[in-house]
Amino acid sequence: MMDKDLLPLQLQILDTYYADNARKLHRVVDKILFKFGGLTSKDTDDFYSLANEVFADVINRYDCEQSFDGFLYSCLSNKIMSEITKRNREKRKADRMSISLEATNDKGEDYSLLDCIASDFDTFEEASKCQENGQYQDRVQQYISKLSNQQVNILNLLIDGYKPFEVRRILEISSREYADNMQIMRSYENVKILF
Repeated sequence: MMDKDLLPLQLQILDTYYADNARKLHRVVDKILFKFGGLTSKDTDDFYSLANEVFADVINRYDCEQSFDGFLYSCLSNKIMSEITKRNREKRKADRMSISLEATNDKGEDYSLLDCIASDFDTFEEASKCQENGQYQDRVQQYISKLSNQQVNILNLLIDGYKPFEVRRILEISSREYADNMQIMRSYENVKILF
């Protein structure tokens, strides 16, 4: 749409809202977004862009029977609410599709997806590469001394080649207990001694 196609009232509205780098339009958007909170500056920029599209539509549809400010606010509010609803729906859909690696399988068997993922990473092997002059054994002893009895038992069984689901069965612990212990055993606070 060219300036010559705009009515004088539309030009006046355009000048009002887009003067000083669209400050008035941004204030209207900010007022609507204030209700929601938790939005990043990228989200806010997205909504400013959306407001430009809505503004172009509103200025063309404006019939002068009501206040332009009220009409714009209503249209912006509806569009922003629809966009936030759409984004939340997409997030929930993504959350439903995600699966925890520590969740047990759907067949009721006592192992998780994490047990099925092959990994050639070995904490002790990596630590031994970094150690020199026999210091490795001292550090391993320090590491083991920080572990609980159950964690030491888990470690010993894993070193002996047992699979995680076998370790859980032998020690009669739940998947959750096993995962919690492994998280502690692999935590930086404990493992940093080895490096």
